Amino acid sequence: MADSSSFYSDRLLAHKFPETEYTYTERDAALYALGVGACARDATDADELKYVYHENGQQFIKVLPTFAALFSLGSLPNGIHLPGLEYDPRLLLHGQQYIEIYKPFPSNARLHNKVSLAGLHDKGKAAILEIETRSYEKESGELLCMNRTTAYLRGAGGFSDPSQPYSYSSYPTNQALLYRLSGDYNPLHSDPMVAKVAGFSRPILHGLCTLGFAVRAIIKSICRGDPNMVKSIFGRFLLHVFPGETLVTEMWLEGLRVIYQASVKERNRTVLSGYVDLCGLASSL
Repeated sequence: MADSSSFYSDRLLAHKFPETEYTYTERDAALYALGVGACARDATDADELKYVYHENGQQFIKVLPTFAALFSLGSLPNGIHLPGLEYDPRLLLHGQQYIEIYKPFPSNARLHNKVSLAGLHDKGKAAILEIETRSYEKESGELLCMNRTTAYLRGAGGFSDPSQPYSYSSYPTNQALLYRLSGDYNPLHSDPMVAKVAGFSRPILHGLCTLGFAVRAIIKSICRGDPNMVKSIFGRFLLHVFPGETLVTEMWLEGLRVIYQASVKERNRTVLSGYVDLCGLASSL
């Protein structure tokens, strides 16, 4: 439980996160695609080969839209530090991810990340923290995408007056190992001892990896393999996934929004739900 005597909201809202750079290459984009299962069942899959290979003479590989989630990982290389907020990094859980895409991603780029506090909520025994990362192409200055990451910090609540728990949002409220090589080195996903401290019997799969699997399935089934049809992505992480479990993605089309949920076949439990907004529909639908 945090100490409410050391919390000052004005200091928190005035806090400036450092601006950072993030560079990726075609190899990084291809490795990410492989990490979320591209071409895993069929190495010659016509819908997915473009993510890892210059198919039919194409000059550059295509980049999956969920690759954007990695940009926010590089924006806080030393973790999340806010004045008056203390937490144990081992007890951090990734709760939600929202991504807005403003233009297709180049196959390699140098990005400039601007990070800001999007929300902080005192839930008593825990705190909910929202961090927003806007990623700009370094050379052109164009905004490529925005990530809003929601973290659930167990044991970090109680930092404000319990009669009026602190809650702040900057936006309207309506609003495994192979994957690890993409840049998320949280030991929760690889170290059995750390996993046990966090309350799991063994290391768990990255939530963003599960999100990548689900959105890739939507692109293949609804978008007919065209990643540029994706406008925005929202995912809520409901339950952990163990590496090796079978993911099943179900989806329903409502106008230009795809409602989806992913479940683990072996345990018959829903682990992820959300939606994907599209720019348009494939002519064959």
